[in-house]
Amino acid sequence: MKTADLLADDPIWLIIIKVVGIFVYLVVFTLFMIWLERRVVGRMQHRPGPNRVGPFGLLQSLADGLKLAFKEDIRPVLADKWVFFLAPVVSAVPALLAFSVIPLGGEVTMFGERTALQLADLPVGLLVVLACSSLGVYGIVLAGWASGSPYPLLGALRSAAQVISYEIAMGLSIVAVVMYSGSMSTSDIVLAQKDNWFFYLLPLSFLIYLVSMVGETNRAPFDLAEAESELVGGFHTEYSSLKFALFFLAEYINMVTVSGLATTMFFGGWYAPWRFLPFGLGEVWAGADTGWWPLLWFTLKTLGFLFLFIWLRGTLPRFRYDQFMKLGWKVLVPVSLVWILGVTAVRVMQREELSTTFKLVAVLIGVTVIVLISFLIPDRPERDTTIVRTAGSDYPLPPPDLRVPAAPKRRLAAAATAKLPSATKEDGDV
Repeated sequence: MKTADLLADDPIWLIIIKVVGIFVYLVVFTLFMIWLERRVVGRMQHRPGPNRVGPFGLLQSLADGLKLAFKEDIRPVLADKWVFFLAPVVSAVPALLAFSVIPLGGEVTMFGERTALQLADLPVGLLVVLACSSLGVYGIVLAGWASGSPYPLLGALRSAAQVISYEIAMGLSIVAVVMYSGSMSTSDIVLAQKDNWFFYLLPLSFLIYLVSMVGETNRAPFDLAEAESELVGGFHTEYSSLKFALFFLAEYINMVTVSGLATTMFFGGWYAPWRFLPFGLGEVWAGADTGWWPLLWFTLKTLGFLFLFIWLRGTLPRFRYDQFMKLGWKVLVPVSLVWILGVTAVRVMQREELSTTFKLVAVLIGVTVIVLISFLIPDRPERDTTIVRTAGSDYPLPPPDLRVPAAPKRRLAAAATAKLPSATKEDGDV
């Protein structure tokens, strides 16, 4: 029985239980992720991290959330009242809605009712996730505009350009998955990976999605919308109390959503972690994909992607804005388009059962086109790499004839001095 037909028979009380369950799942995941991030980054920086509130500091995130609730809610004088209030809600609600189409498991029995561990199974489930992630940026843009301050506005503009750039690359990385699974339904994509997971069938799509999901969620090293060293706090500089907590909640729920989508599209969704092993080695435990066990496998895989977010934050420095935009528009998008053409050609050859000669000719034509494109890319201008070394020194020095132009103020002062009368110069009154 298909998942959509199974979910169509759910009574209203079961749907409400699922809604509450998904909300609790995401909130607990967020609290755990904040604790895990602080502990892991602390470990990378040789410090303990939170270890006071609760065992191993596990209740520190809950204590911080309660503290935010009791903080004073401040609204700047120049802020637009209603837009300033609604912006955090606009960011948080789409983040929660996006998780409704992601399958957490297969068929189970809840209170005597047969159902699936999924809230809704739509024929265009992937588009729902992309649409919700795109709507979330409206909250960031509105927050920056309504704050009445230059730093939040700059952060909002950066976030808008960032989401537009990396949303395109993310959408293109999904195209190959849809071609291989034959559906945009998330449950059908999981079922299509019962024997072959897509992360090794479509490695380039997987890598492009990994980069795009980090850029999509404004996380380090792509956290240019809230760059503390440049924009104080970015788009949420003027926010405090529960409004700031909603932005924080939306960011971490978006991380969970894109990680869950990566698990669904490339790592077999709720199938057991050893399912992708070849030569029948994946049949280790016959009951691993039944009952409530798939929820555990899905959670563990999602945690693996979330650990990647933390690892990147503790390892890589923040990109410059021009580097970030160049990576999105000049690398990810062109590579995605060429990859889609290649995947399409392979699928057509497999379906039409073409001759070996035709396949070889097609591959040669493809390689020739790639080589020609590489020759058309202009080379970067060569720079003067002259290195002058003094006796006994191993570090480079500038050339001895290097002339550094004077600063503008000094040039103006020198020009003013040249126009003074000679008598003044003789008196030493320069």
